Formats: sequence, C-alpha cells, structure tokens
Amino acid sequence: MKKDMRQVNLRVEDMPARWYNIIPDLPEPLPPPEGDMTAMGKGMIKECLDQEFSPDNWIDIPEELQETYRQIGRPRPVFRATNLEKRLDTPAELYYKAEGLFSPTGSHKINTALAQAYYARKQGLERLVTETGAGQWGTALSCAARITGLAATVYWVRAVHRWKEARRLFMELYGAEVFASPSENTETGRGLLKKDPDHPGSLAIAISEGLEDALSDDKAAYVLGSVLNHVLLHQTIIGLECKKQMEAIDRYPDVVVSCLGGGSNFGGIALPFLGDALKKGTRTRFIAAQTQAAPNLQGEYRYDNADYSGITPRLKMYTLGHQKDMPPVYGDGLRYHGCSPILSLLRNKGYIDTVAYPTDEKYVFESAKVFLSEEGFLPAPESAYSIAAAIDQADECRKSGEKKVILFNVSGHGFMDMEGYRQVLQV
Repeated sequence: MKKDMRQVNLRVEDMPARWYNIIPDLPEPLPPPEGDMTAMGKGMIKECLDQEFSPDNWIDIPEELQETYRQIGRPRPVFRATNLEKRLDTPAELYYKAEGLFSPTGSHKINTALAQAYYARKQGLERLVTETGAGQWGTALSCAARITGLAATVYWVRAVHRWKEARRLFMELYGAEVFASPSENTETGRGLLKKDPDHPGSLAIAISEGLEDALSDDKAAYVLGSVLNHVLLHQTIIGLECKKQMEAIDRYPDVVVSCLGGGSNFGGIALPFLGDALKKGTRTRFIAAQTQAAPNLQGEYRYDNADYSGITPRLKMYTLGHQKDMPPVYGDGLRYHGCSPILSLLRNKGYIDTVAYPTDEKYVFESAKVFLSEEGFLPAPESAYSIAAAIDQADECRKSGEKKVILFNVSGHGFMDMEGYRQVLQV
C-alpha cells in the first residue's frame, strides 16, 4: 500500500476480533474502588463488571457482536489530512480516524453501547438507563437498545437538552424516553430543582439520576458511556484498527491526540499505542485536549465519587470534585469532573499530557472551521478540541522543522450541533 494514501481502509475480515485490556500492562496495579459497591453490583451488567476487573490482556468480541459492528460500519477509515497540512504549511503528517463521521448515530459511542446492550440482553434484562452530556452517548445507547430489543431511558444534562431538539428527536425515534436532568423522577433531581428550578445540570448529576432509576427496577441496568475500564476496553477497537492502518502505510504515530471528558474516545484511540509504550518502550507523545470548564486531568489525583450524590464507590482518579460547579460549554461531553482511573494512573506516571482550551470555545471552533474548509467534514464540538490540539502540534512542527506523524481522533460529527457553531462563531 502506498505511503501517501489519502484514505487507509481495512478489509471487513481484518476488523479486530478482540478488545485490548491494558490493566495487566500498567506500570503498577490499578487502585481498587473504595466504599459501598452495591450500586455497581446490583445496578450494572454482570459481564461488564467481570470485564472491568479482568486480568486478561485480550477479551474476545462475540461473533454476534462482531456482525453487528459490521452492520454499523466497522472497520472505519483513517484519512491523511493532506489539504490541512498544506494550509498549515507544516512538515508534519496529519492522520485522523473518521470515527464519528461513519457511525449511524454520529460518534464512537456506538462501539460500547452495542457491547453493553448485547450483554444486557444475554443477562435477561429489559431496560437500559443512562446519562448523556452532549447527546452522542444517549443517541448511541438508544440505537443499541433498539437493535437488541431493549427499552432505553436517558437522563440528559438540562443545559444541552434545551438546545439540541433534533438530537432529542433522534433518540426518541429509536424509542428512548428522554428526560432533562435534573428531573422530577429521582430524589437527586427533585432536591436540586427545589433549590434551583432552572438548574443547568451536569454529567455527575445525570449519572446519579440514572443510577437511582436503574436501582429501583430489577429488570433494568445502568450503563455508562465513559470512565470505567470496560467502556474503554470496548473502545480500543478504534486504536487497534488504527495500528493496522498505520502499519499498512509504514507509519507509526509520534503524537496521538484526542479530546477527553471522562476518557472513552481518548482511551479508545490511545490505549493500544500506550500499551506499546509500556511494553516496547515506544516514545509516542499522548495529548488529551480538554476544556477549561472541566480540566479534570489538571485536578487532584485522589479518591472521589463518579456521581454527584455519592451513590457510586469512590475511584482513584484525577478529579475536580464530584459536586464541582462547571460552566456550560457547547462541547458539553467534556464537562465532567473526573477522568478514567486507568488514564489517571497513566497521567500520574507521566505518560499523558493535557491541554485545556478557553471556555468561550472560539479557538477550538475556529480550528474546526479550518478543518471543515480543508477536509470537508464537520466535527462535533468535542472533536473540535482534538482538531485544535492536532493543529497546535502541527504548528510546533512548522516552527521546529520536525517531520512528525500526528494521529488524532475525530470521534463525532457535528451535523446536530449547528446552533453551537452559530453562537460561538456568530455565523
């Protein structure tokens, strides 16, 4: 295969048949959760909990689930952003994984949504309950529930629920029931609305509501779109595909970039390459692009709850505090107080760098506009952060003359985020 390919594809039969579990390769044991495990044990899917603590490096993807992955467009292409390289006048080579652009729901989130729905159905459950911030995860879970014959309930951060009417309709077309969070459905929601009827909500609050709801129904399971190991595990299909694609053109990334809220799409693309850094000593730089509204990787590395009300056990992670007030941003999928325990440990050991962009989002949305004009694809607001960081790295190469290979993840499309672009860019 030519090294200067504009699009690098895998054959369907070359799609990875196993997920990569980095836990056995970590530089030290992952700190275990602390506190009451009731919510995890009762409210979550048994197979996912087994995967959460698995000591195995590789987890087989069931054949039925592999077939569903093929149905939703896996494997997905890697593109070389040649036009963007020319625009930036950089010696760097820029490659991006078109993860959200070829997904039926618009993002990478469908990878773990389908896996969790598959295992829930096998367990005999009937309803999936979750939270969502930007709406990508809620849409993916709604789709996965529909495909597997389950009901879905989504608690959606109120600040985003207000302006994304089309995405709310998308979830409802799949058959999901969607509630603005905080809601009147739960004790957590009612308490917050009593204090502030116009409360904007947060992912931590929506998680508490989803857990409360799921724990009240023996036929329901709470499913999470980020943070925990089994979620990142399912997303490693992204990075595993990328490794095969880069190998096909005789390239290996010097820099891997992705946006980071809880950690699912960053972990998805980065963990297979981080495994190489841990086992083989490769010297790739890993950069997490964040918002200054929630720069959790710049917080404290300590035990904290994953939800607002403290229903979950405490996880060792980088955190801003589980009741931290964070200003709404249009890239709301990044507005979360804590980061995945696995990524937090690797950050603490010096394997992951972070950059946080201003809350007015002008720089990241302008970067997305440049990407749109040169490459033709409209990214989700969260993916705009990934693009901004990749452009910054390419600009550093222009100044230094270094010819680096930069791989970044465009984890979602922005077709339902036009109001955010209009507000920030005043177009």
